[in-house]
Amino acid sequence: MTSDHGTVELQQLRYVVAVADTGSFTRAAERCHVTQSALSHQVAALERELGVRLFARTSRSVRATESGEAFLRSARLAVRAADQAREDAAAAAGEVVGTLRLGIIPTVTAVDVPALLVAYRTAHPAARVELREGNSDGLMTAIRQGDLDVAFLGLREGVEPQGVASRPLSHEPLVAVRRDVAFESDTAASLIGLVAAGLAVTLLAPGVVRGYRDVVDTVAIQDGPVRVEHLAWDAVAPRSAARAFLDIVAAAS
Repeated sequence: MTSDHGTVELQQLRYVVAVADTGSFTRAAERCHVTQSALSHQVAALERELGVRLFARTSRSVRATESGEAFLRSARLAVRAADQAREDAAAAAGEVVGTLRLGIIPTVTAVDVPALLVAYRTAHPAARVELREGNSDGLMTAIRQGDLDVAFLGLREGVEPQGVASRPLSHEPLVAVRRDVAFESDTAASLIGLVAAGLAVTLLAPGVVRGYRDVVDTVAIQDGPVRVEHLAWDAVAPRSAARAFLDIVAAAS
């Protein structure tokens, strides 16, 4: 990619994308494993090269300008194409490189995620892993948009993952975790904390409650809801890092 003034380097594109994704020069530098001053210098140099401001900076936030948004559309494509070319070359030589972008719901119980990651890194030491926690709908959207490679989901029985490839990992009838209802929350840890304090009642998968048996009681529910955990990935063209992780999960399942 070039401008009328000179050449835009791939590393500068990576920095710009990282700043846009994180909304922070500090977090972007951490993600790119460089100092903030080095990253800021390269972004500023690129802005001078292009003759436009890519980001509007304040003391509390960083956001892309209109010119920055336009530039980012092509920058993201260029970075992804460069990464894919590198991964394809490595895959042809039997090596997995690049970054596995893995999404998880907070209540995964069907698999031991840390153990899977250890196995993955042991088998593919040149690969990196980025974890993102979220809800199932958001994680599926991220896969469809190309922002995640693989995700662990939890959906109500009868609801299938949409727009992604997937396979079920477990079926668990939910149990009632008993106390008087007084509060609402949407995270398992805070829910169990409220229940343990005598302030709430909730429905959770048995595996989520297993480590809290000394502070809460559970009751089986007849004909109650069932949660199905799924492993989901890009249905069209999964990256080599994703395919390697799917193999690790399959071997452990």
